[in-house]
Amino acid sequence: MNPHDTPHTAHPPDSPFEIARERLIVALDVPTAEAALALAAQLEDQCQWFKVGLELYIAAGPAIVEKLVSRGHSIFLDLKLHDIPNTVAAAVRSAASLGASLLTVHAAGGPAMLAAAQEAVSIMARPPQLLAVTVLTSIDQAQLTATGVHATPQEQVALLTNLGLQAGIRGFVCSPQEAAALRALTGPAGVLVTPGIRPAGADRGDQQRIATPTYALDQGASYLVVGRPITQAADPALAAEAILLEIAEALAIAPTE
Repeated sequence: MNPHDTPHTAHPPDSPFEIARERLIVALDVPTAEAALALAAQLEDQCQWFKVGLELYIAAGPAIVEKLVSRGHSIFLDLKLHDIPNTVAAAVRSAASLGASLLTVHAAGGPAMLAAAQEAVSIMARPPQLLAVTVLTSIDQAQLTATGVHATPQEQVALLTNLGLQAGIRGFVCSPQEAAALRALTGPAGVLVTPGIRPAGADRGDQQRIATPTYALDQGASYLVVGRPITQAADPALAAEAILLEIAEALAIAPTE
């Protein structure tokens, strides 16, 4: 079935496919606003969520977030804020005004910075969900050790997650390999966003700690971030449809709580 011939509204609102649309975030890692908007338009029948990261944000500025929000999309603004507490708190307030639904800060910024970021969103009428980034999915044991951290990636993720929890943050970015451990720490109310998602057989690119959509969901992920397997596919809409169907199948067979 060609996804261009069957818009997402063909699925019942409470079907696994529609629920899957609320769990998939497509990374708009492209160099211009024009490319991002064209890609979002190509995928709008399949995808609700889009990620705006550093490449696109620096190239297109805050306006790209506002344009995507105005078109009805939900935005994950992945800036990985990491600076002194006052600066990060001010940046969180500025970013929140754009209408993004998810916003990242770096957990490695430390307890004071995390607390300042959380305090900034706590007084907003419509705050974004704050996400603390733990250990990047491009980091393996060798690279972590090279930075002077001698814990395993899993140990470092747990340490940084606990820093975030102590600051009042309940959302985290982690690889699928650590999702189950973080789910145990955060409980069912925690929001876990997992990049590094690849369909079986896809190229891993520069990611190290990757997994399939089914595995990530089974480990407790809330949202799955997918970039190149969709955006660099010959037919991005068809690629998105295939991943959504895999997510929908995984959700349909998942045990109910």
